[in-house]
Amino acid sequence: MENQLTESTEERTFQYQDSLPSLPVPSLEESLKKYLESVRPFANEEEYKKTDEIVQKFQNGIGEKLHQKLLERAKGKRNWLEEWWLNVAYLDVRVPSQLNVNFAGPAAHFEHYWPPKEGTQLERGSIILWHNLNYWQLLRKEKVPVHKVGNTPLDMNQFRMLFSTCKVPGITRDSIRSYFRTEREGRCPNHIAVLCRGRVFVFDVIHEGCLMTPPELLRQLTYIHKKCHSEPAGPGIAALTSEERTQWAKAREHLIGLDPENFISLEKIQSSLLVYSIEDGSPHVTPEDYSQITAMALIGDTTVRWGDKSYNLISFSNGVFGSCCDHAPFDAMVLVNVSYYVEENILENEGRWKVEQILHLFSPKIFIDKIFLSLSCFQGSDKVRDIPLPEELVFTVDEKVLNDINQAKARYLKEASDVQIVAYPFTSFGKKLTKKQQLHPDTFIQLALQLAYYRLHGRPGCCYETAMTRYFYHGRTETMRSCTLEAVRWCQSMQDPSTSLRERRQKMLQAFTKHNKLMTDCSAGKGFDRHLLGLLLIAKEEGLPVPELFTDPLFSKSGGGGNFVLSTSLVGYLRVQGVVVPMVHNGYGFFYHIRDDRFVVACSAWKSCPETDAEKLVQLTFRAFHDMIQLTNSAYL
Repeated sequence: MENQLTESTEERTFQYQDSLPSLPVPSLEESLKKYLESVRPFANEEEYKKTDEIVQKFQNGIGEKLHQKLLERAKGKRNWLEEWWLNVAYLDVRVPSQLNVNFAGPAAHFEHYWPPKEGTQLERGSIILWHNLNYWQLLRKEKVPVHKVGNTPLDMNQFRMLFSTCKVPGITRDSIRSYFRTEREGRCPNHIAVLCRGRVFVFDVIHEGCLMTPPELLRQLTYIHKKCHSEPAGPGIAALTSEERTQWAKAREHLIGLDPENFISLEKIQSSLLVYSIEDGSPHVTPEDYSQITAMALIGDTTVRWGDKSYNLISFSNGVFGSCCDHAPFDAMVLVNVSYYVEENILENEGRWKVEQILHLFSPKIFIDKIFLSLSCFQGSDKVRDIPLPEELVFTVDEKVLNDINQAKARYLKEASDVQIVAYPFTSFGKKLTKKQQLHPDTFIQLALQLAYYRLHGRPGCCYETAMTRYFYHGRTETMRSCTLEAVRWCQSMQDPSTSLRERRQKMLQAFTKHNKLMTDCSAGKGFDRHLLGLLLIAKEEGLPVPELFTDPLFSKSGGGGNFVLSTSLVGYLRVQGVVVPMVHNGYGFFYHIRDDRFVVACSAWKSCPETDAEKLVQLTFRAFHDMIQLTNSAYL
């Protein structure tokens, strides 16, 4: 995918959507077989025997009936899982989503042209915002290239949810509202929302049919910044989006009831292309340690984040940037794609606004003769047209709203202060060396993490790794369980002084083979976690008792029901990093990206858990990288 945004293409972004295959329902027998394998590392003989009996009873009884009903459901839906997954994983969840569900990360610009520097926030912000808006126009015109594996197109539906999309709280279930339209589909909102010091502003980014230039965006951002820093701070309505979902829904209803204009203002925020957050904080960043910016992207000022918004672009006072996104409408690969596009353009233009180089962006290598931006936008590069000033959205509030805001801020601050986040690059080697040793780099990191967890905690760690299912219509993810029996046996051999290097290497390669096979199966629609979820939801819809398989202690002990102690994901092979909080209190969030010469890791844990330590886990993972490479050296065998 690295070069797909710099190649010309006649294909439209969403043209293959109608021809993608439906999401398959896996074989019940195969799913249960894989499930039994996945619980084995966490069971003694007696526990495993009991679970085996439960699984066989399920397979020969209620499981088969539920499976048949699931097959019937799949006949009438191109993706039998889509609605269920959205509800169960996101919309029905009542915990605050701004910290517990959202994902966030730093922009990589500080690594080259944009090192931290006070006084650059607004100028840089106008440039990064302009590149993001260009990407929005590419999507509108369906010029973002279709992602493919070989010649096989992948589902692109999630890209419709990047801009002009927002989650809206409900008393028992939230909803997603997307206002995005392609040019062929009709009109689309063209305003952004800017949050600064508890206040909210909006302005259109299209003027006289043309996208604003960075100098024009700078003028708008400067106006907002000066106004907010010369006048009192606002009430911070955005803080309410960090609340428990039902609490936020009730507070929102009260807010709307106070004044009809409040509803109009909320709609303007919800329909905006994105939220641009102006933060007053200055995260510390070095090439070896950018933990602070990663943490601030996730747990920064809640009065300048709209936690339900699909895309918050965050601008810090020292000219570094990050993002925070609601996870419900799309997965991280969407944000990775737009971030990489912006990053490449900032690199090409050396971090500046240069008209001659901007025009170069629309050269034949990208669009052939299809330059769609009016050249009038570039005439007099630093001139600013007579553009209306931003509009401030002033909410009518009462004592209850102000109390709700203060309670939300206090609760958020308490929970956010409990999050430990570390983010480091491992620079001794990267993808280039692992590929040379014929080791898949993602599997390499996953097994290193297993060894690190085993060394730190003295036991296997049930692990969720994201597998993509975008080969199928509206496919999103499947659970790939990285803690295999083969991985545990290898970890045990690494801790056993009597095990030879040859035997350790052999067990490691067996673990690699197992992991690679499971990941391939998951991407091909042959995983089992989503299948088991479907069977459980069928039982609930039919009013049947919860099958014993799901109440068996080994189900949750092995990670089932969202109880994985390691929540992990490969962010990609580009210069983009992210982070999430752990799934469980005694767990870790572990996101990473892979480059030719390094692996970059961001790990989270809860400080209030006495047994977890993100710093130690990352350092032990780095140690495991060295141990694994040594095993591949024939001189040791």
